[in-house]
Parts: sequence; C-alpha cells; structure tokens
Amino acid sequence: MEPEERARKNIDRQLEACGWQIQSRGEMNIYASNGVAVREFAMPGVGEADYLLYADSKAIGVVEAKPEDWTLKGVELQSGGYMGGLPNVVPAFRRPLPFGYETTGMVTQFTNALEPEARSREVFAFHRPEELVRLARLKTQTREALQEMPPIVEEGLWPAQIEAIRNLERSLAENRPRSLIQMATGSGKTFTAVSAA
Repeated sequence: MEPEERARKNIDRQLEACGWQIQSRGEMNIYASNGVAVREFAMPGVGEADYLLYADSKAIGVVEAKPEDWTLKGVELQSGGYMGGLPNVVPAFRRPLPFGYETTGMVTQFTNALEPEARSREVFAFHRPEELVRLARLKTQTREALQEMPPIVEEGLWPAQIEAIRNLERSLAENRPRSLIQMATGSGKTFTAVSAA
C-alpha cells in the first residue's frame, strides 16, 4: 500500500470516529448525516479539496490530506485556497469557509479562520460536526475574547501575583499560547494560577 493510501485510510477512520460520514463525490448526499465528509471535491480554479466537510447540510470546512511522512508546515496555504474557492452554488455556513485541516493521518493541524490573526495549530483529533457548527455560530472566538479580558479582581492578591496575571493575559492577547509563570517558593503560584483561570 502506498503512503498516501495508508494516510487516507487513517484519515477516513479518524473522521468517522469523530462523527463524519465519508462519501465519494459521485454518491454524495449531504442530508445523510449531521456531518458528511465528501472526498475529492472540485474547487474551480483552485483544484480539488481532499475532503469537503458538511455539517447540518452546509459546507463548513476542508481537509487537505498528505502522505504520512509529509511535513505539514506551509500546507495551510493550500487548504486556505480551498476554503476560499468554494463554488457559489454550494450551501455554506460562511464564505470563505471558516475551518481548515491539514493532516497526514498521524499529525493533524487545524485553522479557525474566524479568529483574529488565524494560524494553524496541531490538534489531537478532528472536531465533531456539532462542535464546528457551535464555533461557526459564536459571536466572539476564543482568541478574540482573550484580547478583551475583564479587569483583574485584585483583592487578596499580592503585587507579584497581579503582575504575573497581567503578563499572562498580555501574552495570550498577543496570540502566544504558551506561557510560564515563574515565582519564588511560597509566593502564591497556585493561587495566581487559580485566579488567572
């Protein structure tokens, strides 16, 4: 079996495990299930999306599949082209499509184009159809909400804890998802973490 075929089998299995019904383009029925993944969907002028995802009978995202040994960095440009290349006759939640995946069947990246400064990030699994619908209907996406945090309740916090929480919020608002709070022993790291959460 070729590496691409092996990857496709893995991807099909993973999509099905997350509630997507796999269909070929020639036999597609977007009403057959809450979530339908149509293989090799033609996007005029752009190419062919490996999978077009339908949730609640409307296009909501694409999946770009690569062989297992492929490096996914840069592949989001290709899936981004498919997200914007949906034919006008196809019912969709939004245009361009809000969600894109790049996967080898071993590693999967996800892009939520509704977020400010959208970028791909590695995920453990595909989202379920109902979760993508929920995300598509949100008025504010998580990364956008992180840019407008409510004021810190400073009562009971030491100055070092307030500074740590403010720095953490600033880091998240700048789209830096990894942060480290480093404080001395006994300075209230646990209370700081709980207060930040």
